[in-house]
Amino acid sequence: MTTARPGPAPAPATAPRRSRVVVRGVVQGVGFRPFVYALATGLRLSGHVTNTADGVVAEVEGNPEDVAAFCARLAPDAPPLARVESVEAAEVTASGGSGFTIVPSRQGGAVRTLVPPDTATCDDCLAELADPADRRYLHPFITCTHCGPRFTIVTGLPYDRGHTTMAGFPMCPDCAREYADPADRRFHAQPVACPRCGPRLRLVTAPDGRAPSRADSDAGYVASALASDPGDDPIAAARRMLAAGAILAVKGLGGYHLACDATDPDAVAELRRRKARGDKPFAMMAADLADIEPLAHIGPLERELLTGAVRPVVLLRRRDDGRPRQGAAPAREVAPGSPDLGFMLPYTPVHHLLLGLGATDREGPRLLVMTSGNLSGEPIVTDDAEALTRLAGLADAWLLHDRPIHVPCDDSVVRVCDGEQLTLRRSRGYAPLPVTLPVEVAPALAVGGDLKNTFCLGAGRQAWLSAHIGDMDDVATQLALTSAERQLESVTGVRPGLLAADRHPAYRSTRWARDRSAGRPVVPVQHHHAHVAAAMAENGLDGTDPVIGVAFDGTGYGLDGAVWGGEFLLVDYAGFERFAHLAYVPLPGGDAAVRRPYRMALAHLRAAGFPFDPALPCSRACLPTELPVLERQLARKLNCVPTSSMGRLFDAVSSLAGICHHAGYEAQAAIELEAAALRAPAVAEDGRYAFRLGPPQAGAALTADPAPLLAAVSADVLDGTPATVVAARFHRAVARLVRTVCVAARGETGVETVALTGGVFANTVLSSACAEGLREDGFTVLRHRLIPPNDGGLALGQLVVAARVTDGAAPGTPRRERQ
Repeated sequence: MTTARPGPAPAPATAPRRSRVVVRGVVQGVGFRPFVYALATGLRLSGHVTNTADGVVAEVEGNPEDVAAFCARLAPDAPPLARVESVEAAEVTASGGSGFTIVPSRQGGAVRTLVPPDTATCDDCLAELADPADRRYLHPFITCTHCGPRFTIVTGLPYDRGHTTMAGFPMCPDCAREYADPADRRFHAQPVACPRCGPRLRLVTAPDGRAPSRADSDAGYVASALASDPGDDPIAAARRMLAAGAILAVKGLGGYHLACDATDPDAVAELRRRKARGDKPFAMMAADLADIEPLAHIGPLERELLTGAVRPVVLLRRRDDGRPRQGAAPAREVAPGSPDLGFMLPYTPVHHLLLGLGATDREGPRLLVMTSGNLSGEPIVTDDAEALTRLAGLADAWLLHDRPIHVPCDDSVVRVCDGEQLTLRRSRGYAPLPVTLPVEVAPALAVGGDLKNTFCLGAGRQAWLSAHIGDMDDVATQLALTSAERQLESVTGVRPGLLAADRHPAYRSTRWARDRSAGRPVVPVQHHHAHVAAAMAENGLDGTDPVIGVAFDGTGYGLDGAVWGGEFLLVDYAGFERFAHLAYVPLPGGDAAVRRPYRMALAHLRAAGFPFDPALPCSRACLPTELPVLERQLARKLNCVPTSSMGRLFDAVSSLAGICHHAGYEAQAAIELEAAALRAPAVAEDGRYAFRLGPPQAGAALTADPAPLLAAVSADVLDGTPATVVAARFHRAVARLVRTVCVAARGETGVETVALTGGVFANTVLSSACAEGLREDGFTVLRHRLIPPNDGGLALGQLVVAARVTDGAAPGTPRRERQ
């Protein structure tokens, strides 16, 4: 008899594991909870996920290997709009249960999550928008978890429909079913809506067919007389009006645009007149990339920027290559004198419809001017009632809707320089994404400057730059700053313990900071130190080693009370030393010299010891009655603050060459000088175009005197040399100056890293020439990419200078500053 032996004992069942996982970053409003749901159910895990002020919090239970795989895949497999900054997992007691659920969001707690920016309409939604069989066919507010409004509709955290301006739109049964279906693209998409339950678009006009004026508004006309025709399709009617030459106020994601047919010279000229725009270029919106290609050069990165999820305004070089043009070209009045054309593609369903998607007629234009809905200098309009009054006299009709805009957000503006993005305005699509800092900062608020104002909140290793606010010389802009700062505090959870501001005592932004300090320290930061610090922070420098900062701009308050702007500084976050600068010249009449570059040209000539030759264009531009007054003003130094501004030297040469004598917008003379340089044939180095470097006095900085350059420019102009050649030679001379001074600074200090910053470096001709030459000389060159080189990036530099946490000094400790 054979006895069976017992087999091996079965392996004990693996005990289930339960983990609590906290995911921080841009993880709300981007389809992250539906993604977590799909990931957990695919791995057969039970548990739940929710939004909290701390981030997305999930508890998952199951096989330990599956729980580990869940945690490992959260960051790399995240939805396209998500930005995972950290995943923290902690083991908790297993509780059993089955199934995985999305539970209602939890209120309270410190805010540690990030709000996503607004995103352009995705391809899936566009396909539905154009599909006659889809229930959202031609629906102006189509959206899903991958696209649509986010930052501009958020009223609080955690990010749920009740904390957005969609709270007032209850979902219909069909939308509610999609919202609750884990397999649907609109699963937990907070702005989801359809024609039955969503916002309504309408076109508002004056019954008598004319645009109401501001006087009408003051008289109560707007409130009583404006009307919309409920029987007409607002998009079709708006397209007919645009085709007929009308100017429309169009409500977008972050505010109103003023729109007109970009190919209609009369319409564009009228918009320019109404908006008091001067000659400042308008941005355009094209229906498709094919509408832009015949008009401007588009490289691979420009193409990516135009068609991506952000959809900024992209500055493109005009085509001047004799290529046959197909389709309509913009009117000359769109961007007179500019070497670039600013284009963007539609980023909302309303834009796509307005530019002809789904239209059966061919009445509407395919190229629109789309400029901020405001008078020049005022903040963008977001409120409907305010739009009907503030834009009265500017618009012939209003294409508006009833979804409120909670956060104003202008269009971002970028260009490409040497194959890299150069951001000129960081706003819609980028704000409020944080910038990762190379140093830790105490909770602080940096208020930026008075031009192109943005502010910055920071804490730890993160900084949140606001959307574009505007120029602070308008009371409405200062109120907009107050509102935006309060809102950004609420969504970041940063409670500033100190404030940083520009050192200029008369800056409105500085006074704003002092008025709201409430006993907190206000740390003054020199303007150009902040510019260089912003470039250092963006490029990840921790400040251990100094850099040579080349800060060229129009104006910045200097330690000696002069207007600086042509600076070579030795910089770390703790302070700076002024190694060299442009020689001082008088700024006759302050802003009058900025608006009239010929005054700057004459001031430079006098400072160089040259007479006012009546044959020079700048002399001819000065009125006969003005010239003797200006001569006496310069001789007696009346209202003549000294300036070392490179921006003002660009103005002077622009006028000397006969290119621009009157500036209708900021940097117009410099922009037109760059345009002239681009049109020049190949130009060889000209040794006459040079700066004279003055030996420093004991303890003083080097000075770069432009007198030899001005003599060469004057001689060439009098000899009939084309302005394009003069412009090109001048740009080469400035680049050569940068190389010469940086080599001298390296010889004295050993510093081999150069940061190029300030608004003048928005000029790609100069930036490219400087970067190329410096690299040939063996320098590491830092330039801006995602943070503007102009004053729109100033607040980031203020923050790291004033709030940096160090072992040796508390935030707010006075910094080393030496002329």
